[in-house]
Amino acid sequence: MTEPPKTAEPTPAPGPVQGPAPGNPAAESSPRSPAAVRRRATLAGTAVSVLLIIAIVFGSRLLRDFDSALLPYAVATVFLAFGVAYRYTVWISAPGARRLFKQGWRSFFSVANFRKAPTALPKMIATYLGFQKFLGARSHARWAAHQLVFWGCLLAAAITFPLTWGWFTFTSSTGSGPGYEMRIWGFKIIGFDALSVLGWLMFHGLDIAAVLVIAGAAYFLWRRMKDRGAVTGQRFAYDLVPLIALVVVSVTGLLLTFSSIFLHGGGYEFLAILHMVSVVFTLIYIPFGKFFHIVQRPAAVGMQLFKYTSRRKDEEVLTCRRCHEPIDTAPYVENLRGTMRDLDLGFDEWAEYCPRCKRVLRGNAYLDHVKKGFK
Repeated sequence: MTEPPKTAEPTPAPGPVQGPAPGNPAAESSPRSPAAVRRRATLAGTAVSVLLIIAIVFGSRLLRDFDSALLPYAVATVFLAFGVAYRYTVWISAPGARRLFKQGWRSFFSVANFRKAPTALPKMIATYLGFQKFLGARSHARWAAHQLVFWGCLLAAAITFPLTWGWFTFTSSTGSGPGYEMRIWGFKIIGFDALSVLGWLMFHGLDIAAVLVIAGAAYFLWRRMKDRGAVTGQRFAYDLVPLIALVVVSVTGLLLTFSSIFLHGGGYEFLAILHMVSVVFTLIYIPFGKFFHIVQRPAAVGMQLFKYTSRRKDEEVLTCRRCHEPIDTAPYVENLRGTMRDLDLGFDEWAEYCPRCKRVLRGNAYLDHVKKGFK
């Protein structure tokens, strides 16, 4: 039987010598030290927040179109921008994520990839980001619920953010009557009748998004209360709080519409404050909880494109060193080995084994070196 790769003593990868131990001044100034990463992340978050504030000021025509009643939402989006930029910078500072990030963007901007597979990138965006076909392999019900939440949140963000920033405005075109105009940055885009189907969709887009989100989030909450596997591994703050926050935001938003139509505004002020608090909390929570995968997912498209284009080339397909079954193309396996070297794992040769053989070799090693040692 083929012997498993040796893992006792990791061989240091060629490159610059590692810096001094943490605690020394030289270690603190190292570009990969935690302190340096935090400084870069803080600078990135500050820069993105300042750019967003500038965009809000100029996009609302020097705040002429900015609604002061929406100020808490706008402030929350600034905090959201800072948090996303901060955590994203910290994330791509890790060796594995940095290699994924660089390889993804290299494949994204590759002219050679575009010439050989011009439809690959749009297809990846549509199937991997839009319709998330990879979720369908796990469960069709989970895929459908995820689609409801995804498109509901996307629709709500597309409406809420521009309105909050003062980029979109809806004004009466006649001063009386049902005629309205939608303007973007002060420019008229479309005129519509508030009593028409288009007008109803314009003014109830957030209600439609809320219904989609409630349906999807309700399924996931039900699953996390009934599915034994989900119940065993779930964490309240990480798995349940995001779903509860989505439901609260959606329900309070629908109650605002219900109050204005059926209750003649009864309880509207209380519901508006409750809705605002829930939205602000959810926006601030996004960078630091499970919602952050929304930001991470697009970065994986480049890696999927890299795998797709490398398989289309006449690249050598490496076989498992034990069973000789095909694993993947040489560039993909080498990229995986490089990531393992970056992490100083010391067993990058395991990338040349198929998943089944890895399990067999680990089991044999356990039997030989652990079970026999206890006899």
